[in-house]
Amino acid sequence: MSARQRLVITAWSAVSPHGIGRQSFVDGTASGASAVTTLDPGQWAGPSDRGGVVPGFDIKKVLGPKGTRKMDRVTALVVSTVGELLADGGISTGEDTALVLGSTMGSAKSIMDFTEDVLVRERPYMVDPAKMPNSVMNCAAGACAIWHGLKGPNTTLAGGQAAGLLALDYARRLLAHDRAAKVLVGAAEEYSAERAWMDRHSWQAETPDRVLGEGCAVLLVEAVDEVGRPGARTPLAEVLATESRVYLEGDPGRVLLACVRSALDRAGVPADEVWAAVPSSVGDRGRLESDAVRALFADEVLARVPTGEALGDTGAASAALRIATVLSVAERSPEAAGQVAVVTSVDRYGTVACSVLRLADPART
Repeated sequence: MSARQRLVITAWSAVSPHGIGRQSFVDGTASGASAVTTLDPGQWAGPSDRGGVVPGFDIKKVLGPKGTRKMDRVTALVVSTVGELLADGGISTGEDTALVLGSTMGSAKSIMDFTEDVLVRERPYMVDPAKMPNSVMNCAAGACAIWHGLKGPNTTLAGGQAAGLLALDYARRLLAHDRAAKVLVGAAEEYSAERAWMDRHSWQAETPDRVLGEGCAVLLVEAVDEVGRPGARTPLAEVLATESRVYLEGDPGRVLLACVRSALDRAGVPADEVWAAVPSSVGDRGRLESDAVRALFADEVLARVPTGEALGDTGAASAALRIATVLSVAERSPEAAGQVAVVTSVDRYGTVACSVLRLADPART
């Protein structure tokens, strides 16, 4: 693999039920406490009274009144997270900066609000035109590019639970073909009563006590030859391999195992050299995913990094948030230096994915 094809993560940030910004996420991960709380029924009129929402996330208070009057929650989560990342790292943007954002369907609330207008207003076309952009899946990525001056390629991928890992592989292709010098790779999901009701009616058979969460994680990804230049950022981890597969029916666990084995082979890493494996463990499908991964790795390998239960089911943001969790744990764990971590995902709609990361070793940097 050429240096141009080798990816490194050089910065990251997150907005999650732990709070706003990277440090809040690191501290929340270290505490081990659940960020799922009792919801205010006046604000969240969903089927459950519990959820993992970003505390105090008022769009106008967080981003200011200018340009936010019609901004929906998922767009605000993305704009806020990218802003935190750029500010923390002193990162410039422009023609060489791309954004790849993973999503499920954009904002379920915005889509349903616009659909409601179509149905209940006096005539089908008598809708609020200001709501239309929010109902388009790539609204958040487009608004973020405008807000932060990201003038490179701008892409939204609909990948559900696997969206963050699919976005990471898309970034590899952008860098390999010189479409960008650096890529902001992230995934986001908002909490809303509309999403909660859709989830309840769509997946009633899955764990009734499963609670939904929200959040956004964004990674700054660059090619190895970029970070080797004077003044470049210090790598936090190298992305050794990312793979995805499709299961149409049958056992997704079997397909996931094949995907992980293939990614490890590509990375040149034996399974017994993996330091941490981080599957989802939320709900029935998360437990299936964990059981499948446990067939490859010892229990202590799965125990080193939290799997995301503390945040609830964060949908499309879940895999990206688990990568952020790996980086958070590595920041406070000297034994993680130079070790390999595997992050996996199984989506309900037929996609499995995994990424193999080698955490940076400061002694060798």
